[in-house]
Amino acid sequence: MVALSALWLPLVLSAVGVFVVSSILHMVLKYHQADYKKIPNQDQVLAELGKANLPPGLYQFPHFGSMKECNTPEAQERFRRGPNGLLTVLPSGAMTMGKYLGLWFVFCVLVSLFVAYLTGRTVARGVDYLTVFQVAGTAAFMAYGLGHFVQSVWHGAPWANTIRAMIDGLVYACVTAGFFGWLWPK
Repeated sequence: MVALSALWLPLVLSAVGVFVVSSILHMVLKYHQADYKKIPNQDQVLAELGKANLPPGLYQFPHFGSMKECNTPEAQERFRRGPNGLLTVLPSGAMTMGKYLGLWFVFCVLVSLFVAYLTGRTVARGVDYLTVFQVAGTAAFMAYGLGHFVQSVWHGAPWANTIRAMIDGLVYACVTAGFFGWLWPK
């Protein structure tokens, strides 16, 4: 067993490494531009949505209060007619990336913290690089990659988006595992 305090360096460096690699994947390679589509007649649709004065939140449409209501003939007709979906409303104002990047870095640190904890409890000091890489990488992929699957299952995200995000998760897991394997205590 390896104490968490002995793993602070791979923990911090892996979080920084994932942050840097994610910036490259999203800003340089730009393959995530396909994740979002523009709404036809965007100005008209946004003007109508603006009239609703929706506070920030997650909205479902059509929305019914219970499963019983969802099973009525009227509800079934509404689902059949469409559109059906989820709408995330963010606070109005300029989009500032600082907040999102800060929260992303906090998430990277949390993932690395849990990877350090799990790997430290299951892998002994002095174990070879590949063993550490496998355990740390598996734990990191569970955090960075598998969670995206839920977006397609329950939120209707296109599977192509999920696959791209899971590939990113695999890259982040390898970065994390690489730092833990390299800096594992002897």
